[in-house]
Amino acid sequence: MDGFVKVSQRGSHQKWRNDDSNRQVIVPMYRGKVLPRGTLVSIVDGSGLGTEPFCV
Repeated sequence: MDGFVKVSQRGSHQKWRNDDSNRQVIVPMYRGKVLPRGTLVSIVDGSGLGTEPFCV
């Protein structure tokens, strides 16, 4: 992610931090499962990046 660095992981959850924007997001990494839409929206909102970088 743009400017985010993985700072830690506990179990299936990764913590990513952007020191420039002072934002932090927790990303669940469930092997073989699709993230629910609401979870994905929450991660994107928390990142402050908006949806543009994720649209194909």
